[in-house]
Amino acid sequence: MSNPQGSWTGGTLTARTFLKPHQVARAVFHPAWIPEAVDPSVEQLKRVRVIAGAVAALGVYTFVEGGFAFDEMLDNAATASAVLFFLTPLTVGVMLYVWRRGGTVRQLREPLVNSLKLLLLFIGSVFTTVLLFRLGDAFGVLPKLVLTLAGLWMAFFAIAGAVKLSGNFFGSAAVHRGLPPLLATVTTWLMAIPDLVTGDLHGLSLTMGIVFILGAPVTVTGISLLELRRLRRRYGVRLTAHPATLPRIVPQPLRPPQPPQYAPNAQNGFLPPQGNPYGSPYGNPYGQPQGNPYGGPFAPGPGNPYGPRPPYNPQNPYGS
Repeated sequence: MSNPQGSWTGGTLTARTFLKPHQVARAVFHPAWIPEAVDPSVEQLKRVRVIAGAVAALGVYTFVEGGFAFDEMLDNAATASAVLFFLTPLTVGVMLYVWRRGGTVRQLREPLVNSLKLLLLFIGSVFTTVLLFRLGDAFGVLPKLVLTLAGLWMAFFAIAGAVKLSGNFFGSAAVHRGLPPLLATVTTWLMAIPDLVTGDLHGLSLTMGIVFILGAPVTVTGISLLELRRLRRRYGVRLTAHPATLPRIVPQPLRPPQPPQYAPNAQNGFLPPQGNPYGSPYGNPYGQPQGNPYGGPFAPGPGNPYGPRPPYNPQNPYGS
């Protein structure tokens, strides 16, 4: 589970990359030590889980609030980050207790430390984004402009990082392939529990309030269960088994690209067949035949068969 590249980002960051925060987030929050996807269908389920959870949460939130309140979203992001800081290690600790009979914690020390680093990086980026926007209101026009630009860069960075981390969930797939869907499910339900306990329906009717509160956790839970089921049936990955006891999973290789049917450098991408298209496949039927057309043991001898013959000179078979 060590990083074969010897670098967190695998050497993908350059000076020009920092002009694009989403590329920096891709390098930072999806480092080289995170294992590749075992199956394109499982990776697609992860994307569906992320998109469905975001739509169910942000879509209903925007409908309830009648708009997009940026300041309140910053407060909610900070609160969610604080919840993740306590919830993720707690959930992983429970699973380590479940796995205690199949192996030791020391076998998983390196991926666990790397996942904790990812968690701290993300939480730090979220709180830095909130701090930059809050400080912008306390200064003049020019400092506020600079801090706002920096805050926007950090906001794009944090959002792109959240998308990346929702798929691998802080690199927990390096510890166990079943941890990302489990952590996603636990996190969404824990965010909904306070509203369920307090009965805070955000001023909505009972039906709309239930949809608002349970939309994201129910959606994420259903897709996560499907993901875990596919991992168990196709690859033998059981959530209750220690990672050291699981079979080694080799990612499916990508299919090689099919050769083009037409020449890429030809005009209009089409290359006509070479040679004479009207020629006979058996050669020229009207030309001079090649070789002896008769063959066989009775083929005529060399020379002109119609040329003059030598004079006939009979001999006496009985002697003179």
